[in-house]
Amino acid sequence: MSTTLAPAAALRRIAFLLERAREPSYRVQAFRTAAAVVDGLGEDQLDLKIRTNTLKDLKGVGPKTAAVVVQAHRGEVPEYLAKLEQDLAELVPMADDVAEFRAALRGDLHLHSDWSDGGSPIREMAEAAMALGHEYMALTDHSPRLTVANGLSPERLEKQLDVVAALNEELSPFRILTGIECDINVDGSLDQTDELLGRLDVVVASVHSDLRADAKAMTARMLTAVANPHTDVLGHCTGRLVIGRRQRNGTQKPRPESAFDAEAVFSACVEFGTAVEINSRPERLDPPRRLLTLAVELGCEFAIDTDAHAPGQLDWQYNGVERAIECGVEPDRVINTRSVDSLLG
Repeated sequence: MSTTLAPAAALRRIAFLLERAREPSYRVQAFRTAAAVVDGLGEDQLDLKIRTNTLKDLKGVGPKTAAVVVQAHRGEVPEYLAKLEQDLAELVPMADDVAEFRAALRGDLHLHSDWSDGGSPIREMAEAAMALGHEYMALTDHSPRLTVANGLSPERLEKQLDVVAALNEELSPFRILTGIECDINVDGSLDQTDELLGRLDVVVASVHSDLRADAKAMTARMLTAVANPHTDVLGHCTGRLVIGRRQRNGTQKPRPESAFDAEAVFSACVEFGTAVEINSRPERLDPPRRLLTLAVELGCEFAIDTDAHAPGQLDWQYNGVERAIECGVEPDRVINTRSVDSLLG
C-alpha cells in the first residue's frame, strides 16, 4: 500500500495505475490534468482552496480528483488510491519503481516555448518545471530550417539567450539551460552556426526531414551528427509517430520508423558521448522498446525528455521513465539525474 503522498503525486500514481489497467484514456487524463493544476498552486493557495471548499472551481479539478487532493493534503492515503492499490496489487511494485526513478530526475533536456512551435512563454514553462520539482530545464526551440515550427534564426536565438539570462537571474537557483533542437541536415551537418552552437548548454540533434530515406543514407546522416562535438543528445531517433496528432499547421498521420543501422548509431553515441533520448511524448515513445534495449546493451547513456510544447506536458516524463525501467535503464545512465554542474562539467 502507498505511504502518504503529496496531492499531485497521489493523482499521478492513480493515473499510472489506471493506465496500466487499460482504463479509458479520458479517466487517466482527468487525474493527470488535475495533478498539473495542483502543481501550479503554491502551498498557501492550495490550503486556501481546500479551506474555502473551492477546489472544484479550478478548471481540470472535479469531485473525484478534489477528494484525492483534500485527503492527501491531510496526510492521509486517499480512499480512491487505497482501493485502486488493493484491486491492482500486482501493479503497485511497478508504480513504486516509476515514482522512485522519476524522483531521481533533476530536469528536462528537451522542451519548446512560444519562440518556436510551443504554446507558452519561456517563464511559464520554467514555472511549471519548478512546480514539478525540477532544478533545471533545457530550452530547446527549433533551428531555422524547420520553418513550419517557426525555427529560430541566428538573430532570434541571440535574442533568446539574452531573455534566458535575465530570467535566470530572477528564477535562481532554478536554471534555464540554453539550448536548441537542431535539425540534422541531409549531409549530417547541424542546422545552426558553430559559433552559436558552441555557446549553448544543450544541443539536441534530431532528424525532421527525408524520414523515408534508405537505411544507408540515414545511417550516414545520423553518424555524422552524433560525431559532431556540439551534439549532446540524439533526439527521437526513429522519427516514428505511433498515433496521429494535431498541430498548428494541420493533422499528422501515424508514420513508421525511419530505417537505419541502430547498432552502428548507438555504438557511435557511446564513442562520442552522445546521449540517446527517451522521448516521452505519447505519440512518439521513441525509441521503441527493442531499440531501447539494444542501446542499453551497447552501453549508451540516456536523456529522459518530454519534448513538451505546453506546461502540462512536462508531466509526461513518467512515460519515459516507465519505458526505461521496462528496458533495463539504470538511473545512473540517465544524464538528467545529474546536478547541473555535473551535467555541464
